[in-house]
Amino acid sequence: MLINIDNGGTLTDICVVGKDEVYYTKTLTTPIDLSECFFEGINKAAKVVYGEGSFATLLHNSSLIRYSSTQGTNALVERKGPKIGLITDEADLVERLNKTDAEKDMFKSLVGDRVAVLKQTDDHEEMDQTLVAAINDLTTAGAERLVIAIHDKEKEKEYKHFFLLRFPRHLLGSVPVLFSWEFTTDPSRERRIWSAIINTFLHPTLENFLYSAENRLRAHKVKNPLLIYRNDGASSRVAKSVALKTYSSGPRGGLEGTRALAEAYGFNHVLMIDVGGTTSDIGAVDNLSIVADRRGKVEGIATSFELSDVRSYGVGGSSIIRAKDGKIEVGPESVGAAPGPACFGFGGKEATITDVNLLLGILDPSTYLNGELNLDTERSRQVIKANVADPLGVSVEEALFLMQEAFATKMADSFKDWKHDGDETVLAAFGGGGPMSACQAARKAGIKRVIIPKLAAIFSAYGLSFSNVSQEFEEDITGFSDEEMQHSRKRLLKQAKRHMYQEGYSLKDDCDVHWSVIVENADGSEDTRLTLEEDANHTDDQRRILVLEASYELAHPTLDATLPDGSNNVEAKASGTRKVLIKDEGEKDVPVYVLDDQDANASAQGPAIVEGPFFTARVTKGWSFVVTDAGDLILTDNA
Repeated sequence: MLINIDNGGTLTDICVVGKDEVYYTKTLTTPIDLSECFFEGINKAAKVVYGEGSFATLLHNSSLIRYSSTQGTNALVERKGPKIGLITDEADLVERLNKTDAEKDMFKSLVGDRVAVLKQTDDHEEMDQTLVAAINDLTTAGAERLVIAIHDKEKEKEYKHFFLLRFPRHLLGSVPVLFSWEFTTDPSRERRIWSAIINTFLHPTLENFLYSAENRLRAHKVKNPLLIYRNDGASSRVAKSVALKTYSSGPRGGLEGTRALAEAYGFNHVLMIDVGGTTSDIGAVDNLSIVADRRGKVEGIATSFELSDVRSYGVGGSSIIRAKDGKIEVGPESVGAAPGPACFGFGGKEATITDVNLLLGILDPSTYLNGELNLDTERSRQVIKANVADPLGVSVEEALFLMQEAFATKMADSFKDWKHDGDETVLAAFGGGGPMSACQAARKAGIKRVIIPKLAAIFSAYGLSFSNVSQEFEEDITGFSDEEMQHSRKRLLKQAKRHMYQEGYSLKDDCDVHWSVIVENADGSEDTRLTLEEDANHTDDQRRILVLEASYELAHPTLDATLPDGSNNVEAKASGTRKVLIKDEGEKDVPVYVLDDQDANASAQGPAIVEGPFFTARVTKGWSFVVTDAGDLILTDNA
């Protein structure tokens, strides 16, 4: 068994992949202590696989646990994290880090005025004194973590020496510090320092939980490792992972699953929208390739690491919807899992799209989370009346339609720029909230076809199954002779051998090794990627980067499916009807179809509700659906 866990802001998804079957479940995220939902999720999954009292059985029958989390992404979207102090010896650094509006907003939120500029000097006593003074000033100003960014790499090492002498790590109250050159050797100081700042912000969100989880697993005598799933599509042990690479790692799992869908159904261009509780994550698969950047961006800010081009927007199932100055605002603030949407009954006093869908009749209050959480319609009505209807001077029913429209518009705005011309683009909608709003958002963006996978509710967790244990190493070889090139290869092989041994594998006996040369443009973008045998000519403003990827291949699932052509369609079997409020039509009896009860090629016209495992899909008027032989939903806009 392979256990995949995707930890979201509101719900945590657990997917257990066996040899011939996939098992899955969900549990509420416990933000105060993430280890609670982590182990509760495994316990619930064990019941699904083996029955009651089988927690230890699942753990000991599993090869590994892969974990991804949107906690860091959500923290960055909501700007909830540690206050960071920046120490540098460059007077113009702050100006260089604040060139764009995105950079200005991020810097103001994460660093603000907590900046200390050291005098450039070679006097060690003066360096020591000024560093201590800077640290004391910044911590007094509220800095909880520090980034030290010195222009010269060797001088930064000297400052590290002084820091460790004055603030030894074993002393209570020592300040966590990240040194920019130690974190990454990227020659671009702006990218390097932004990477250090963002990593410093993300790190504590995951640090305590991950080591705590590892310790609890050891207490259960679990010898197999806990692996962290990264944004580059690979996995690694906790101690071998970088917090920045976990940014949007869950959505990267969704992209891997989307690529499998594209290959199975023959789609050339697929947009992914993974709608969680706090964010909607957007990415794309073009010709079976996941769109990624050599120097990946976080909210438009370039970093030193390759990241898939996933963009997170503050619009999710738990995003707060309020009326302000006569208009409806959606997100980015979220109620998360605690207290959660008002209908959860945990004390939430803000309105969300989950509350809207409940009052519209799209959600059945008794079947949410497969009946594990009974939703409270009256609480939803109260918060929508107080926060939206009354401030706008409209009825609750009118407020529902306005909120629905605002949510769909914001979702469509998040991905409409990704759409290709014509009807080539397919929207893959998943996550707990994606299937409910996909038709409305797709029509606003001009997209005619939507696919909702059978595993939509846990699809990003399922996508983790396509990863291997992998590490990548690189060195700038611009201008290297053949002899210097050989020395570089030896150095990278030595690193790879050490790191893969720490992952638990022999580089020589267990791992695949792949060499390449990246020709990188002056702005850090990738011009081309070549094999060692290919000519690596480059212009004067380009660099050559030697790259070694070492990976241990894990078992991957296969996705076999056929795209229905309409010739063999049969009528879908409705299990009943549900009263749904429809704009300009009032309350209507809408047929409800249980996805698991449908045969291949079962089809029907909207309006309709399709109940899948842990998700509800809404098929609006003018759309039709057909069930594939793999149990996925294909929705088509017939308007």
